[in-house]
Amino acid sequence: MRTTDLTINKIPKSVGYWLVSGALLVVMMVILGGYTRLSHSGLSIVTWKPVTGFIPPMSTTEWLTEFELYKTSPEYKLRNYNFTVDEFKSIYWPEFYHRLLGRIMGLVFIIPFFYFLITKKLRDKKLQLNLVIIFLLGLLQGVVGWYMVKSGLIDEPSVSHYRLATHLFTALLLFGYIFLTAIPILKPEKNILTDDGKKLKYVFGILATLIILQIIYGAFVAGLKAGLFYPTFPKMGTDWIPETVINAHQQLGISGLTNSPYIVQFIHRWLGILLTIFAFVLYFKSRKRDLHPQQSNAIQFIVIAVLFQFLLGIITLLNLVPVSLGVIHQFGALIVLSSLLYTLIRFNYFRSDSQKKTTSIFARNKV
Repeated sequence: MRTTDLTINKIPKSVGYWLVSGALLVVMMVILGGYTRLSHSGLSIVTWKPVTGFIPPMSTTEWLTEFELYKTSPEYKLRNYNFTVDEFKSIYWPEFYHRLLGRIMGLVFIIPFFYFLITKKLRDKKLQLNLVIIFLLGLLQGVVGWYMVKSGLIDEPSVSHYRLATHLFTALLLFGYIFLTAIPILKPEKNILTDDGKKLKYVFGILATLIILQIIYGAFVAGLKAGLFYPTFPKMGTDWIPETVINAHQQLGISGLTNSPYIVQFIHRWLGILLTIFAFVLYFKSRKRDLHPQQSNAIQFIVIAVLFQFLLGIITLLNLVPVSLGVIHQFGALIVLSSLLYTLIRFNYFRSDSQKKTTSIFARNKV
C-alpha cells in the first residue's frame, strides 16, 4: 500500500475527515458482520438486490414472500424447519442491517466525492489514484460478501471458511487503505520524521506477517467453528498437542493446516503467542534506539493492542465464544491493525525515498 505520496499541504482536512468517516463505517461493518455470523443470521436473505435491497419487507404479504424464499435454503431445510415468521424476522434483521450499512458506505463515498470533485479539492494526483483504489476495494468487498453468502445456499447451511476469510481480509484491506490515505492528511509532518530505527525494519516485517496470518486464521477459526473445541489454555485439554491434531494431520496432510478445526485452532493460538512475543521484542529493541516520542508511543500502542487482543482471545475461548466477546475480539483485530499501520506511518515506511529526510537526531522541539 503506497498511499502517502500526497502533497498533503494542498489537501483540505475536510477530505481527511470524510475518509475517516468511511473507515469508521468499515469498522461498523466488521463489527456487525461478526454479530451477524455469531447470531447465525448471515444466511437469512437468499437473494442479492444491490439497489432495491434498501427497503425491507413492509407488509405481512412481503414478509411471507421473503420467508418462502428462505424456505428454499439449506439452512431452513436442515436446521430451521420449525421456524415461524417471527423467528425468521429475528435472523433477518441483522443481515439486513449489515447489507444496508454496506449500501450507506457507498453513498458516503460517492456523494462527498462528487462534492469535493466539483469544488476542486481533489486535485492531488496521488489522492485521485487512492480514491479510485478505495472505490474498487469497496465494490470488491460487496461482491466477495455475496460470493461468501452464496456458498451457504447450495448444499450445506454454512459458508466456506475460505470465502469468509477472503471477505474479512478485503474489509481490513479497505480499512487499511483508507487509514493510510487519511492519516497523512489529518496529521501531516512539517519535518518528516526520520528514525534511528532502520534496524527495526525486519522486526516490523515479522510482526506484520504474523498479524496478517493471525487475522486469516482467526477467520478460519470462525468459519470452521474451531473456537468451540478445547476451551482451555495454554494446553488443548490436557495435552500440548492433542490426539485430534495429530490424527487430523495424518488423515488430511497439508490440507489439514486450513481444513481441520483442531489444527486451525492449534495454529491460531500459537500464532497469538508468537505475535505477543514479537510485539515485546519490538518494544525492547526500540528502547535501544534514538526514536522520536511519536514513534516510541506508537510502538507502545502496538504492544498494548496485541496484549489486549491476546488476553481477550483467551477469555473468549474459555467461555466458548459468546456473541459479545466474539464481536469484541473481532474489533480487537482492527485495533491491532490500526496500531501497526499508524506505527509504520510514523516510521515513514509508506513514503517514497524522495520524501524521507534523514537526520541522526530528531528535532524534538519542532513537533
